[in-house]
Amino acid sequence: MARKATTTKKPAAARSRASKSNAPTFTKEEELHAYREMLLIRRFEEKAGQMYGMGLIGGFCHLYIGQEAVVTGIQMAATDDDSSITGYRDHGHMLAVGMDPNGIMAELTGRGGGLSKGKGGSMHMFSVDKKFYGGNGIVGAQVSLGTGIAFAMKYKGEDNVSLTYFGDGASNQGQVYESFNMAKLWSLPVVYIIENNQYGMGTSVARASSTTDLSQRGASFGIPGEQVDGMDVRFVREAAQRAIEHARSGKGPYILEMLTYRYRGHSMSDPAKYRSKDEVQSMRGERDPIEQVKARILAEEYASEDELKEIDKEVRAIVKEAEDFATNDPEPDASELWTDVMVEA
Repeated sequence: MARKATTTKKPAAARSRASKSNAPTFTKEEELHAYREMLLIRRFEEKAGQMYGMGLIGGFCHLYIGQEAVVTGIQMAATDDDSSITGYRDHGHMLAVGMDPNGIMAELTGRGGGLSKGKGGSMHMFSVDKKFYGGNGIVGAQVSLGTGIAFAMKYKGEDNVSLTYFGDGASNQGQVYESFNMAKLWSLPVVYIIENNQYGMGTSVARASSTTDLSQRGASFGIPGEQVDGMDVRFVREAAQRAIEHARSGKGPYILEMLTYRYRGHSMSDPAKYRSKDEVQSMRGERDPIEQVKARILAEEYASEDELKEIDKEVRAIVKEAEDFATNDPEPDASELWTDVMVEA
């Protein structure tokens, strides 16, 4: 669903109010699935933020709170054989592809049971089984890597798609456009997903980008793109279906700009004083992705308040188990410094 970004005081995500009359519809099962998946990400990230404040998580920690509809909707359109790669705001992506919450939280606390054996931390986790290739700490680097994954897929004759996520800040990196050029030149099966949460670190996209319609950044290469209401999981899933089919059918890359919004600072060390409390509260009150799904579930009588509370209880139990595992699992042995340095192919 196309939306044009304009430079007004309100963030683009607030302005991208899709007409509810033409909104895609979800079945009962799809609404409940989306609700549970997004709620798991929200509760996990809330707990991670709490544990960071207690000193149990060190280094950098970037939370995904507010952006849950993006990765949830994308995964609802993808297959298990499609791959994903993203930047350092990656916990939600890991949960969405089905990676173990215990292993994710243990990696955050640097424990041996973490998905990178406690050596990667928040920004560097991966899973070969789930075809998740990070968690990458260098801004924009995952775009080149995701393009390379798509090249490997085409070279091997696989019927898979590389889902490559990056932010509005990374969209100004030069390597992004080198990747666009190669992806289009070779018709690679890659979907570039720009998670435009309105702020590259602490700078508004309107101040850092001469053109704020990031969906058109591939126009000079002949790459189609569209802006999507990234706060509504239904529009995300619908756009992702189009984009993934385009890439899978051999037509080459596709760009999806997700107009979304992060509620917390860029990282846990960011007080986010560059925006007003009213702006954040307005987004949470009017556009929260989870509350939108909850309202539809109740309106359609797909579940009662008590049943939704039970889902929340189950999700909190999963997160509590992850917290317990991550605080009681032993730290990796010093000998782990010398393992996983290289892979012989």
